[in-house]
Amino acid sequence: MTSPATLSPADAADRLALRELFDAYAHCADRRDAKGQMALFTEDTHFLVYMDAKAPEPTQELHGRDSLAPVFDALNAYAATTHFNGQSTITLTGDTATGESYCIAHHLTINKDGTRTLMLASIRYLDHFAKQPNGRWLFAERRLMVDWTDTRPSVA
Repeated sequence: MTSPATLSPADAADRLALRELFDAYAHCADRRDAKGQMALFTEDTHFLVYMDAKAPEPTQELHGRDSLAPVFDALNAYAATTHFNGQSTITLTGDTATGESYCIAHHLTINKDGTRTLMLASIRYLDHFAKQPNGRWLFAERRLMVDWTDTRPSVA
């Protein structure tokens, strides 16, 4: 782990930009801004979903920014979601980077009979990032790893 005292101003700026990218992804998800969420990815992005993080093969694999629309649109099935981003690690290598970040995602469903269900998901994201010519960082590859879920009744 790099000491903050040894970071160059450029590395510190890149690390902050990458953290803001993590947070923008969660914000767009919770606000149902699929277009904004898609804009956080490179045109040729690779997105993999592992509903069981221990599985050798992904549950879903998508190629290209445009293929992400149905995945992000699927969040509309929930009355509300809240993604809490936790710790993250980043390794910078020039204009590319890799990282791992943690998230607890809350998914609220209100059933037709008025009952509420809350599904919690412990998620890790394994990411590859690419710095664009304009200096903006984007996701080049994102692996969504679901470590565990818990579904329970929820009261208002």
